[in-house]
Amino acid sequence: MEYTNLGRTGLSVSRLCLGTMNFGPQTSEPDSYAIMDRALEHGINFFDTANVYGWKTGEGVTEQIIGRWFAQGGGRREKVVLATKVYGRMGDWPNEQGLSARHIIRACEDSLRRLQTDTIDLYQMHHISRTTPWEEIWQAMETLVAQGKVLYVGSSNFAGWHISVAQAAAARRNFLGLVSEQCIYNLLTRHVELEVIPAAQHHRLGIIPWSPLHGGLLAGLLRKMAEGTAKRGTDGRSADTLATHRATIEAYEKLCADLGHDPADVALGWLLSRPGVTAPIIGPRTAEQLDRSLGALDVHLDEATLARLDELFPPIGNGGPGPEAWAW
Repeated sequence: MEYTNLGRTGLSVSRLCLGTMNFGPQTSEPDSYAIMDRALEHGINFFDTANVYGWKTGEGVTEQIIGRWFAQGGGRREKVVLATKVYGRMGDWPNEQGLSARHIIRACEDSLRRLQTDTIDLYQMHHISRTTPWEEIWQAMETLVAQGKVLYVGSSNFAGWHISVAQAAAARRNFLGLVSEQCIYNLLTRHVELEVIPAAQHHRLGIIPWSPLHGGLLAGLLRKMAEGTAKRGTDGRSADTLATHRATIEAYEKLCADLGHDPADVALGWLLSRPGVTAPIIGPRTAEQLDRSLGALDVHLDEATLARLDELFPPIGNGGPGPEAWAW
């Protein structure tokens, strides 16, 4: 396993991050335990979850599964860099969601209880709050850091200017501020290259891409459909995207076959080659899927291949950051 620092911190994290969103709804608790144990065997030390995962309002199903896995001991908690999130609705009352100081503090306490741990390594804001001032947010986060309940703070789904405003507010308080941004980023979804990634690089935040395979579309979906083994990407939003980009996906899968790599490995390998990216989030439903994900670490794309990928999946405008992407 390869490791890198998370943003400008001294914290070492694996170049692949284990996403746990399937734990509970898609993956049974015993299978979830097996995946997490296998991740540690592979040297993956970066686990990502959220208080809303499990999709039963207020229950934190996925966090509970992880907490019971930690409780088995064997150094599990000590080996893991644990990331979770706050923002989503955890109850029916007005103050049971968002980023008010009240909700941040209470949500953190609840996550710690469910996760059966004393400390959250990376506490991420799952979405920007348009109604809460940064002074209030940072006051709450500073309290949690001072109490030892949170070590680092990250963002998720922020715009570039949100990152800059957040960091300016943190600097006024002599607080470390954000150390990472978790955003959707893959070959089919490249809008973060315009301003989010440049902002993150300027402020030395690590980028943690979610949905690196775009709901399975970049994981050899057409081949799997032909084989009758496809389990994702054949309905809902993914089906609509496939209908629009079918010719591109066909060409992509052919390119991957010519390279001798699985399409999922190429998609992850491309992200690992992108500036500012710390660790794409992989969300295996089985231990076998986790094993296959490790192939991405062996993918090294040459300039010709990167250029071909840009042809198949063009960046927005002229490519790269704004304003050059859309102006001179």
